Amino acid sequence: DVQLQASGGGLVQPGGSLRLSCAASGFTFSRYAMSWLRQVPGKGPEWVSIINSGGATTKYADSVKGRFTISRDDVKKTVYLQMNSLKPEDTAVYYCAAGYNSRSYRGQGTQVTVSS
Repeated sequence: DVQLQASGGGLVQPGGSLRLSCAASGFTFSRYAMSWLRQVPGKGPEWVSIINSGGATTKYADSVKGRFTISRDDVKKTVYLQMNSLKPEDTAVYYCAAGYNSRSYRGQGTQVTVSS
């Protein structure tokens, strides 16, 4: 079975940092582009960042550019999201997704709350 399990969320003060992880299993991780998305109650998902297969290319939403960094470890089958200079508007459930050709998977999320 395909599994994408996000972890590392929590409560952090504005300006703080968190590192999210998403552990994958059940598919050939190295072939897949990996993305992070986030969602707040009552709104649709917001795309945050993507890293291609091999990790050579990354892209970010304007709202997080310069503050967040996506990376991957194909040996550990894990994708990371380093989040710095967090703002209250970053509060959301964060989850990862995998995509390769017509196949896509989405995992369970982890709550990030930025509040003083």
